[in-house]
Amino acid sequence: TNAGESMTIIVALLLGMTLPLTPLQILWINLITATTLGVALAFEPTEENTMRRPPRARNESLIGGELAWHIVLVSVLFLGGVFGIFSYAVDRGYSVELARTMALNTLVVMEIFHLFFIRNIYGTSLTWKAVRGTKVVWTTVIVLTVAQFAITYLPPLQAVFATESISFLDGALIVGVGVALFALLETEKQFRLAIKRARNTAYA
Repeated sequence: TNAGESMTIIVALLLGMTLPLTPLQILWINLITATTLGVALAFEPTEENTMRRPPRARNESLIGGELAWHIVLVSVLFLGGVFGIFSYAVDRGYSVELARTMALNTLVVMEIFHLFFIRNIYGTSLTWKAVRGTKVVWTTVIVLTVAQFAITYLPPLQAVFATESISFLDGALIVGVGVALFALLETEKQFRLAIKRARNTAYA
């Protein structure tokens, strides 16, 4: 997700476009959003069948081919989601502040949905147990959601973060982007795991 956030800024700079996020908004994401979601993962129990998976080879890189591919895929999807919402807002004649507010919330929503995806990287995330999650995960998500509502709708924080209130329909669209991210990543994962199972069966 940090790679996706960085790509959003780098592409805007390279193309000479208006930054979809202000420096203070970027700082908010790095200090509040990314940190809390990352800490939540530290309290996650291990996935099922962990001891049935073969150990990683001693000389294998920490960032293997699958992880490198996931980083690239997530970066591209984050780039498309944030710029898509930002362009949508600009095309509708919204102010730059509102467009940036929508881009900011899109990035946060996508990070939240990615959290629920990454909790089950070796299996499916579409189970009641996966959705139910843990108290730490849901507490983190709720706190983060309240914080996002605060900087989006409270006038004192709007003045600090240069944000504007988002309408209900636009908010639903932003959540829809998060759902689309989750669906795309989960579909890709299941397709990749199916190929791996087929190869293992063939070798066996």
